[in-house]
Amino acid sequence: MNSSVSTVMPPHRAGCAALAELAQRIARLTPSDGVHGTAYAPLSVVRISQPTECMPAVYEPRLVIVAQGCKTATLAGQTYHYNPLNYLVVSVTLPVSGQVIEATPEEPYLCVRLDIDPDDVASLLVDAGQSPAPLPAGVDPGLYAARVNAPLMDAVLRLMRLLETPDDLAVLAPMTQREILYRVLNGELGHRLRALAMTDTRSSRIARAVAKLREDYLEPLSIDDLARTVHMSTSSFHHQFKAVTTMSPLQFQKHLRLHEARRLMMAGGMEAFSAARHVGYESPSQFSREYKRLFGAPPRSEVGRSRGVPQV
Repeated sequence: MNSSVSTVMPPHRAGCAALAELAQRIARLTPSDGVHGTAYAPLSVVRISQPTECMPAVYEPRLVIVAQGCKTATLAGQTYHYNPLNYLVVSVTLPVSGQVIEATPEEPYLCVRLDIDPDDVASLLVDAGQSPAPLPAGVDPGLYAARVNAPLMDAVLRLMRLLETPDDLAVLAPMTQREILYRVLNGELGHRLRALAMTDTRSSRIARAVAKLREDYLEPLSIDDLARTVHMSTSSFHHQFKAVTTMSPLQFQKHLRLHEARRLMMAGGMEAFSAARHVGYESPSQFSREYKRLFGAPPRSEVGRSRGVPQV
């Protein structure tokens, strides 16, 4: 009689084991709720122990892999769920409303966040040496959720394990991060990220415009100048910008300014009037009105209510 026993776990059991390990590793790195940096700068981990209110936030380009719990991101009325089955990709800076909807002290929301540098994605596309698949016509929003697969989860776990071997981290972590990006590019809806990194697509031009707005959001905005910078007509630029970000360039700049004012008040203790002036508002009443429209409460009361609540 053959007494050998197979050591290969069924796919569903292997997936559960991978999630359990990822959750344990995140838990060890998050002694309290909030966002925690790691020894590898592009990588951070998050713990939230209870559901949160739906709160506007600025999402930077990143990949989010959830080990436990569930969160939603809402952009222009479309809600994306990301959980242990679905990862989130943010390919350009976007003002989004986020909400943790599944979390308890016993089973908190736990996730890994990996920053995405468009230059790294572009370099990977070149080095892969593959003929790019045809891109769909038009442009897509710069945020999407897609199904997690085993190769992606395996690469994420290997990156997390490297945090325990500092001597290997500097050399192997960038290589593993590159593999993770490769898995995302070749995964479900990966064409959306690819379009934003490829040279001279409409999506990549809008990505450059978003980056410039992010950098110069305190400066007066000229739509014509911004369109010329990315070699587009003003009308085409306005249309394509809204397709990627779901808002006009002026609305996008306004959201960035209001979020910065909120950060200055919450994290820096700045008074509302000073924060308003810092981000370019001359009229305190206009600032208060637009702040309330975005965040749901006037600056003073909203900041007092939200101060100390981690923004993830």
